[in-house]
Order: sequence, then C-alpha cells, then structure tokens
Amino acid sequence: MRMQSNAARDGDARPKQYLLVEFPYPSGEGLHVGHLRSYTAMDILARKRRMEGKNVLYPIGWDAFGLPAENYAIKTGQHPRVTTEQNCANFRRQLQAMGFSFDWSREVNTTDPAYYRWTQWIFLQLLRQGLAYKAKMPINWCPKCKIGLANEEATGGVCERCGGPVEKRDREQWMLKITAYAEQLLAGLDTVDYIERAKAQQRNWIGRSEGVDIDFSVQGSDAVITVFTTRCDTLYSCAFLALAPEHPLVTRLTTEAQRDAVAAYVDRARAKTEIERTKLDQEQDGVFTGSSAVNPISGEVVPVWISDFVLGHYGHGAVFGDIHDARDFVLGKRYGIPMRVTVLPPSGDDVDAIRAQAVCYPDDGVLIDSGPFTGMTSSEARERIAQWLEEHGAGRRRVQYKLRDWVFSRQRYWGEPIPVVFCAACGTVPVPEDQLPVLLPEVERYQPTDTGESPLANITEWVNTKCPQCHGPAQRETDVMPNWAGSSWYFLRYIDPKNDRALADPTQLQYWMPIDWYNGGMEHTTLHLLYSRFWNLFLHDIGVVPVAEPYQKRTSHGMILGPDGEKMSKSRGNVINPDTIVAEYGADAVRVYEMFIGPFDQMVPWSTDGLVGCRRFLERVAALLSRVDPKPAGDSCGTIADRDLLRMMHRTIQRVTEDIEDMHFNTVVSALMEYTNALVKQERIPFLAYTTLLTLLAPFAPHLAEELHEQLPDPEAPAHLLADHPWPVFDPAQLAADTWEMVVQVNGKVRATLSMPTNATLAEMQEQALRDATVQKHLAGRAPTRVVVVPGKLMNIVVD
Repeated sequence: MRMQSNAARDGDARPKQYLLVEFPYPSGEGLHVGHLRSYTAMDILARKRRMEGKNVLYPIGWDAFGLPAENYAIKTGQHPRVTTEQNCANFRRQLQAMGFSFDWSREVNTTDPAYYRWTQWIFLQLLRQGLAYKAKMPINWCPKCKIGLANEEATGGVCERCGGPVEKRDREQWMLKITAYAEQLLAGLDTVDYIERAKAQQRNWIGRSEGVDIDFSVQGSDAVITVFTTRCDTLYSCAFLALAPEHPLVTRLTTEAQRDAVAAYVDRARAKTEIERTKLDQEQDGVFTGSSAVNPISGEVVPVWISDFVLGHYGHGAVFGDIHDARDFVLGKRYGIPMRVTVLPPSGDDVDAIRAQAVCYPDDGVLIDSGPFTGMTSSEARERIAQWLEEHGAGRRRVQYKLRDWVFSRQRYWGEPIPVVFCAACGTVPVPEDQLPVLLPEVERYQPTDTGESPLANITEWVNTKCPQCHGPAQRETDVMPNWAGSSWYFLRYIDPKNDRALADPTQLQYWMPIDWYNGGMEHTTLHLLYSRFWNLFLHDIGVVPVAEPYQKRTSHGMILGPDGEKMSKSRGNVINPDTIVAEYGADAVRVYEMFIGPFDQMVPWSTDGLVGCRRFLERVAALLSRVDPKPAGDSCGTIADRDLLRMMHRTIQRVTEDIEDMHFNTVVSALMEYTNALVKQERIPFLAYTTLLTLLAPFAPHLAEELHEQLPDPEAPAHLLADHPWPVFDPAQLAADTWEMVVQVNGKVRATLSMPTNATLAEMQEQALRDATVQKHLAGRAPTRVVVVPGKLMNIVVD
C-alpha cells in the first residue's frame, strides 16, 4: 500500500489548520486506551481536513521530564535519560501501529537539550522583565519523594505522585509572577471557543473579586490590621477580626497571658494543609490574641482572634468576622462572641429566626442598625460605605485574586536547570544566552537531600563556576524547573522544531498561530491551560509570538474506565493494553470502537463485546466489495438509479460531516453502520455508493479503507490514495423525499393514509383523497363543505 504524506507545508497557499493533542508523558507502562480516544478523534479531524483541501499540522512529541523516571533511577541506578528514550520508542511504536497521521518530522522531546535551551531562554526573558523572582515561603513538601510541590500537585494534602502526606516547610523558591497577567488571562477567555466548563474552571482558579481594603487600628498600639472584603455592607455587624496563623502581626498582638495558647494553636495550624484548613464542613476553631481593634465606621472595639481558615496569602491574611458569614457565624457561636444582625432578606422570610441569631443569613438584603446606611440595599450600601471609607482615609477599593504566583522551583534532578548563578559580588546573575543550554550533569545518586536541596547540590564541580559578569567565583542554581515548564510552550516549537537561532521563525509563527483546535483531558483544563496561556501572553507582549491567545478552540474528552466501571489502574487489574487488543482485533477496529464507545465528552466503561461488534461491522464493509459494480469509463464514479439509496447516501454524508465537527463520533459510526446495512440489501452495489462509504469511513478506519479502495473494480487503477480524495459534499436537493405520507381525516377522524408526490398540487391531493374507497365510504355520498390541508402532514375533509 502506498503511504500518505502527513507532513505540513510551511507557508502553503492552502488554508492552514493546526490541530493539537496533549503530548504524553512517556511512562514505562506505555500508552493506555485513554490516550487513544483523544488521538483518534483529532486524527479523524486531521484526515477530514486534509480531504477538504487544508494544509494540516497535526504534530506529536514527548513531555518527558518528570518524577517517575527519576524515582525509577533512584530505585535501579539507571539514568533517567535511558529509560526516557526507551519509553519514547515504545510510545512511538504504539502510535504508529494505530495509524495516527502525525507529522513525525516535527517530533519534540522536552528533555532534548536543543529543546530545553529555549525553555531556559524563556525563563531568562521572564527574569529580565521582573516576572521571575526568589522568595522565602512555606512550600508543600513531600517527605517520601523529598521534593517541593506546587499547590496543584498537593491537592487534598497528598502528593500527586506517591499519594503520601504533604507537610509545610519554609524555603527559598523561584516564583513566576503569573498574577501580573490575571486580568489578561480572564479577558482572553471571552475571545476563545472553549467548552464552558473549561472557562469556568479557569475563572474560578483566578478568582477575581472586587472589594475594599479596610484599616482597623489596634487599640493601645500603632499597629494597623488591613482586611479585604467583598461585603463592606456588613461592616456594622463586625464582631471580631480573625488573623491567619502566619500573619506577621500575630506575635506582636499576642498578650503575655495568651502567648502559650496562641503558640500551640499556630503549631497545630502549621501541621495542616490548606485544603484541611479551608474545608467548609470542618468545625471552625480559633484562639484569642488578647488584643482588640477599632471598627473605623462605627468606632466599636472588637477582639482580634486567630483562626486557621484564614490564609496568609489571600487578601491580607485577615478578615472581619460577622454574623452574615457562615464560618464567622459558627466561630462566634462557639466562643460566645457577641454578634449583631445588620442585613435582612427583602422578602421578609425567616426574619424572626435571623434576628434571634438562630440561623445565618449570608445573602444580600436590606440594611438595619447600620447608622446612616440603614434602609439601603446591600448593593447600594457597598458603594456608599466604600465611598465613606475612602473619604475618611480608612479604606480603598481594590480588585483581589485567588490566583497566586507560580512556584517554579523543584528540588530534584530530572528537570530543566534554572539558568542563573549566584555571585557574592554581583548577586543573582543570568547565564548569557550564548551559553545556553545549561546542561544537566551526570550524577551517581539521584536522591534529593534530606535538607530539601536538589541532588545537583552535591556535584561541586558543576555547582562551582565563574560569574559571567565579574568572572569571580559563583555557584549555579541547583533547583530545576517543574514539569509544567516544557509543556507551557511546546505548541510553538512544533512550528519550527529544528531552529537553532530562535524559539521559532516569526514568519512560520505568523502562518500557523493560533492553534485552531486543541483537545485534551478535563484534568488539564485549569493549570496546563493557565500556565501555557500565561507564557504565550508574555511572549506576545515581548514580540516573540503574533497572537495573545494560543488556542482558538479547546475541547475535552471523557475518561475511559475499566470494564468494571472503575478508573483503570494496575492495582485493580483492569487496565486494557492497546498492544493486546490491536494484535487481536486490528488497529481500525480499535479506532472505530474508541469513537463508538459513547458520547465523546463523557466517562464510559470499556467493553470488549463492543470492540467485537465494531470488528464485525468492518468485516461487513469488506464483504460488500465483491458485489460492487465496476467503475464506469472516464472520470465519473457513475450514478445511483435507486432514489431511496441516493437519498440515504446524501443524508449519510450530511450526518457524518456535521457530527464529526460536533464531536458526536458515536453517532457518526451509527450513521455509517446504517448506510452499510442499506448497501447489504442491494443485489448489486453502485460504484459511487460504495466509494462514498469508503471515503467517509477512511478517517475512522484508514488501513481498511485504503486496502479496499485499491481493490475496487476500476478498469483504471486508482490515481491516488483514498486519503487524498476530496471529502464528499451532500446535495440538499437530494435530501428531500419523492413522496410523503398524507393522513386523510373526515370530520377530524383519521380514515386513510395516502402516499403523495412531493410536487402534487392541492387539487391533485384532493382528487386522490376523494377517490380513495375508505374515504368515500365515510363520506357516504356527501359533498365536502370545506377541505383543510396542512402540507406535508394531513388533509381534513369537512362534511355536514
């Protein structure tokens, strides 16, 4: 069989189409059927786009830095590069066996120095623009992996790699100032075609809120506690202030009498993860500092407490507690702190219970007991109180984000070295660009140190270097970049993967960007999209890339579960090995089943019975070949005399074309099966009818479709591959039926159903109805007084 060229052509005159899948981490276990679902779907789109005359870029590569390879190296002593190369080769074999039409000439690998040279280059640009900095901060530390983790890698208080508990440690970390791009990251979502769930996850992670900073002076001190709130309308109900255990004023505000209690509470809080501290269903607790503060709007004195549901990095690490917040309500009740209701529902519902402080009313309403703001709605009061605070120097309007700067350091070996050195005379110095890449050295031991430093810290001959500025002694940074680094720009390198002078050629970036369609898992729609959009926005700002948003469209697929309905895992013994099923059923049957298994965006369990059914469907398609009429002489593929078959062919073309675009792949396969069944009923199959089936099937089952295409009864050998044929176009005129079923009523009761030509006139319809024996029987010789016709549906004959 001749081979199709899947190579994209830079600058081609055809309309470009850049289709992208998330490049995989090449694990030792190889591909799983979940990978196949996304890759098959986008491969179908890529093949269809090529048949539609598009210049398609559909690339693949390897997100190959990561902890599993390093953990394996620790266990066996084998260099991570060796296992990574072996795993990539295995993945490449599996992908090629599935017939995915990737442009392999653009393959990238994040561990290739020629690739991570440019990852390091991007870091240096961030550093020059003040968006990379070092800060001492509490980090998530996994004692088992001996590594610092970003918050997203320690969800639920456990390490995402080993599942072990995570603790807090103070350490200097490299940070990326993603918060500087919070507003642009939000605004950009309005310009792209993402599924709504993905947009919602990004907006929630960024967490934009408009509110007011309010200054509370501490009684008997010159200290000021600043609180951020979105509900300044409840300021008159302020009952206490609550500080985060890590707030810098905790020690200063704690009185001698409360010092032991506060110290014990702070120690307990440090042992908790943020997830544990902020759970809504946990019992709220706290400790009194012994100090008090003054409410700037009412002059009332309120106690200052410490509570671990307040986080030091959000707002200013302090909140004012009032009865209209569920957590504050619980804390106040638990410790008997006097509280006051200042907002009531406008509906009047539950007013007695709210006034009696039996329930918390957290919503907007109408203000009571709020001085000059009494009687205002919450929205009106927020504006007026913010104005009062600003006029009296007690507050400022501010926009707050939940988004925090990106923790970029990792204390491990298998990652991109951070290209800076530390010089006693010059401070932090970037490695000159002409000295990139900073290569990973060879090591004997891959274990991170117990002190939390990277294994690189033990290689003194690598660490000790010369300062690029003063040429005096200096030390290299021994932390490395996170997994997210290489995956935050890989889509740009695909465009020009062998360029050794720039990240990518500007002309080619201009031609290919933005990505037209990006598909991936829902688990990556928050952080991977956020980080890669941030890098792309930054590179756009400094003139490297031509577009602000990298992905014009983003869709996601559902997970494929094991046959038992559970997530596939080796421990459950429910993993489906692609090698096994491809060997037994063939790659095309697996591809078709991956699309037929269920709605593409939903989780579905694997079923081998379903795979068997798809194999049988392909066998039926192949069996039809022996009954196909020869192709007529000349270029034409012939005609179809059977009007019903012609109509079904055009309807199938329409359904397949539209449903592929909507990612309704399961209904596409159903339509192809129905059309195949219609051909099975034909004694002889018109050449055009069968070649149309093969063309529509080709993106789903390319191997079989090409093989059958080569064997067609064509007096002239096929001039080119089926994959190079134009995509079929349906004729709307052929979709209409020649006849329609007309229901005939006499005085509103159904008496007959007649087959009526679609072009029949009203007179012809009436004439045929009146000739019908059953209708004549019910007319009983009476002449119609009126005839009502609803075209395409019914005729009602009215008689006296």
